[in-house]
Amino acid sequence: MKLGGDGDVERVRAVRAAARLIIDAQESWSKAQLRAFMPALVDCRVGLIEQPLPADADDALARLEGPILLCADESCRTVADLDRLDGKYEAITIKLDKAGGLTEALALAAVAKRRGLRIMVGGAIGTSLGIAPALLVAQGAEIVDLDGPLHLASDRVPGLRYEGSTIRPAEPNLWGGPG
Repeated sequence: MKLGGDGDVERVRAVRAAARLIIDAQESWSKAQLRAFMPALVDCRVGLIEQPLPADADDALARLEGPILLCADESCRTVADLDRLDGKYEAITIKLDKAGGLTEALALAAVAKRRGLRIMVGGAIGTSLGIAPALLVAQGAEIVDLDGPLHLASDRVPGLRYEGSTIRPAEPNLWGGPG
């Protein structure tokens, strides 16, 4: 659930379902808003807040304890960012395009796990060809948000097959080879 500032708590309440909610504040909150919203978000059973503050305001999260996991998105691109984020987040979102490719995304996942961070794998809206490599990173993730091809008017053929919340492995010809 993507959010953007005033009225966010009301929006969360409006869509609250039986499952744990994951919300993305998209760098739009201040530290004061985060503190003010926290009790209501706990009542709404939010389990994770992705990038609550602007990436350049991460220091405000140091030693900020709360019942909801905080997840770095824009603040964490590569392994080099992890030292700066220590003690500020409990989870990170890994996106291949943000990391610079599959190799760095896999390295980021491995180092983050060794440091005890939880892993979410995401991706932009794009074709199955752009999303398929992220399935390798997703194998070790707790949260997977790789529905980009589902938001397109049409995807490439063949594309990834989505069955409910399951993504089936890519067919060999997804990569351009013979079918």
